[in-house]
Amino acid sequence: MSKIYAIISGKGGVGKTTTTINVGASFNKLGEDVIIVDGNLTTPNVGIHLGAPIVPITLNHVLNNQAKIEDAIYEHESGTKVIPASLSLKEIERIDYKKIPEIVRRLKKFTDHVLIDSAAGLGEEARVSIISADEIIIVTNAEMSAVTDALKTIKLAEEYNKFVKGVIITRYRGTKLEMSMTNIKYMLEVPILGIIPEDDCVKMSQIIKNAVVHTHPRSKAARHYLMTSKRILGEDIDVEYPTSGIFGGFFRVIGLK
Repeated sequence: MSKIYAIISGKGGVGKTTTTINVGASFNKLGEDVIIVDGNLTTPNVGIHLGAPIVPITLNHVLNNQAKIEDAIYEHESGTKVIPASLSLKEIERIDYKKIPEIVRRLKKFTDHVLIDSAAGLGEEARVSIISADEIIIVTNAEMSAVTDALKTIKLAEEYNKFVKGVIITRYRGTKLEMSMTNIKYMLEVPILGIIPEDDCVKMSQIIKNAVVHTHPRSKAARHYLMTSKRILGEDIDVEYPTSGIFGGFFRVIGLK
């Protein structure tokens, strides 16, 4: 049965779009059919990240009754399918956001998984993505402000009676300046689906305009994105803590990290 995931962050800059693209690309590598939808209509980034900032038909055209949803699906060279949003400010002026849930649900006829790259924050665009989804995935950093915003997002999803599948911690460095995984789990009360380490390969992949799981498949970030995606798909795999030093594994075992 097809499923729609809204990938949400309570604040911008935590790696939400990067995570959406790499989870989608990982699903594709694992043999799953997936469509990534750019649900951030105000400041869309999916097309930019994948080297196609301007395309003939976008989600905006569909919302404005100028095209069918299937006409807005594009296939990246990696095989991952995407529905970009328009960069034009004029094309967001007339959009009726209430149409988005119905339109996104039509995609279930075309794919096994739909990933919505939601707008940052908790405004109307983010709320529409939550309403459209079957399950919610939260993206955050291991910082108090980001985790606090993630908690607000979880509470909002619960108000809409949406199941929160878990949280993905991104840009993790393993320093004392970050919140511990124990405290994050205690605060959010949802499973940790994956911990993605800070990795320069991610920045390099963005320059190449592709997912890091394709450009640098042996990198730490790529490996953790792939494992995270397997957990989302239901595989029973323990969360692996990225280590930055000789004592990383020791801290993991005794629960101090």
